[in-house]
Amino acid sequence: MMITTHVLDTSTGQPAARIPVELDIFITGHGWRDVGRGVTNTDGRILDFGEPSAEGVYRLMIDVGVHIPDPFFPTIAITFEVKDPSDTYHVPLLLSPFGYTTYRGS
Repeated sequence: MMITTHVLDTSTGQPAARIPVELDIFITGHGWRDVGRGVTNTDGRILDFGEPSAEGVYRLMIDVGVHIPDPFFPTIAITFEVKDPSDTYHVPLLLSPFGYTTYRGS
């Protein structure tokens, strides 16, 4: 399994570089546990969190406050479920100062 992300700034039409992102997994009875971290590259991507292969509910915590001055959404949490650990899960974020969109990419 691989989880990747791509952050694009739709207000500029450019990739959002140097944004810290944390990958967490939810463990019933224990809450969220950090399983990987990264910083978006110059293309706005994180291609490897080093996460283990496991089914479960995951969360990307994206610190957009380092990219957008005085942000309305300083952090964005994207929660999704991994059902097939052999599959790839690409979760892009389209970012603007007052809103965002996400989806499962390929």
